Amino acid sequence: MISEVGGGNIKHQAAGCSSSSLSGFNVNLKGRGLSRHTLMLQTHLLGTSLFLVKNVMHVLVVNLVSKGTRESIQEKKLIHLTLCDSDVRKKFKMKTSVKKHKLSPKENRLSSAGSGKRTKNPHDVSVHMRTKSNERAYICKECDRRFSHVSNLKRHMRTHTGEKPFLCTECDRSFRQTSSLKTHMMTHTGEKLFSCKECDKSFSGEFSLKTHMRIHTGEKPFSCKECDKSFSQTSSLKTHMKTHTGEKPFSCKECDKKFIILSNLKRHMRTHTGEKPFLCKECDKSFSHTSSLKTHMITHTGEKPFLCKECDKSFNQISSLEKHTRIHTGEKPFLCKECDRSFCQLSSLKKHMRTHTGAKPFSCTECDASFSWISTLKTHMRTHTGEKPFLCKECDKGFSQISSLKKHLRTHTGEKPFLCEECDTCFSEKSNLKAHMRTHTGEKPFLCKECDKSFSQISNLKAHLRTHAQREAFKKKTSKTPSRRLVMKRP
Repeated sequence: MISEVGGGNIKHQAAGCSSSSLSGFNVNLKGRGLSRHTLMLQTHLLGTSLFLVKNVMHVLVVNLVSKGTRESIQEKKLIHLTLCDSDVRKKFKMKTSVKKHKLSPKENRLSSAGSGKRTKNPHDVSVHMRTKSNERAYICKECDRRFSHVSNLKRHMRTHTGEKPFLCTECDRSFRQTSSLKTHMMTHTGEKLFSCKECDKSFSGEFSLKTHMRIHTGEKPFSCKECDKSFSQTSSLKTHMKTHTGEKPFSCKECDKKFIILSNLKRHMRTHTGEKPFLCKECDKSFSHTSSLKTHMITHTGEKPFLCKECDKSFNQISSLEKHTRIHTGEKPFLCKECDRSFCQLSSLKKHMRTHTGAKPFSCTECDASFSWISTLKTHMRTHTGEKPFLCKECDKGFSQISSLKKHLRTHTGEKPFLCEECDTCFSEKSNLKAHMRTHTGEKPFLCKECDKSFSQISNLKAHLRTHAQREAFKKKTSKTPSRRLVMKRP
């Protein structure tokens, strides 16, 4: 940018600039070499002079002194500083430094070559040019990542150290970045600056809005390499990948269960602690899961938004609708491994499995009886409480089970729905039909333990057992009574 002119003199000559504003400013170098970064000048100019700067790539920060004084003048190189890209021509007093010259706020900007970015600080120009040239001089010692700014490296190092220096003043949470803290603070203030144009939802962070927009666009940019599934969030993909690896890193300390994600473990822990943090605003009930609260709220609103296309039934949960549709399709996807039975609901399969395992997890607190199903336990408890909640509308009788009420109602209606296929006899109860069928088959499943006799009906066995009891009672009675001796009286 500055070229030597014969006799050791130099003058301003900028490439692409027709101006010769500095052509009259000649300096005798007196045989000294021209350094790239430092230009030592000696001058005998008197007083204060003005010069025009235009098209200068390296600005000389000069401080010219009066005649007779020997003082070095050092160049301060401002990297890629361009003042010639605009049509502005600046005047500087030679006696003062260009760096210290106070420009107006509008003018106090430095531009980097080839970029539209402007900054106040010459150091920022240097940093920006490293970004532009993809120069990444700062390397992480823990991994191979490189960064163009030392501040980015420091921020990255917190992922290794776990440091979270930015604390929330409202709660106990802390964050690695101040931007994350600012976004979090909106959860306390309720501020939601980012609104969805498709619906009425708004979000506290721009990232949350972008993630939400994929619901409307259907975009799923994160694909699984193991299968054909794709996801709208990278976190969902990471969770899904554990289904392939079998990884369950979150273990319960109370039992042996393991979980893929931390939120599932936290939800599970409430089964041990009994915590129910989700409260209903309409009543005093509380729930351990937010999904349970949402389901409960429908009992207050009466809303049943999920309609069956085959019939007129509606449901308050989509899972209930899915279970119901299997009645129409006949689908029974849950198979028993012990036998050939299949079920339309997983809960039904679990109940059925107890018939194979013999498990009876539901115990009566009043006696030693235990049951495979909680419904059976509830029915049994009525034998202790005497509760008979099922009332006959025809008479005043009450029953502890609804099945008993149904049987009783047939005595009023005369209904006999159970027909014998061998003869024309009908019965009001299924148990009576089974007992009748034994008269045709000759089956006698009820055996007497006292003798070898067997019976087709349990009532006949009970009557027979009474004959044994009567014989035993008679034997005991006769054995205790002393025998009478005839005594002859003498005359």
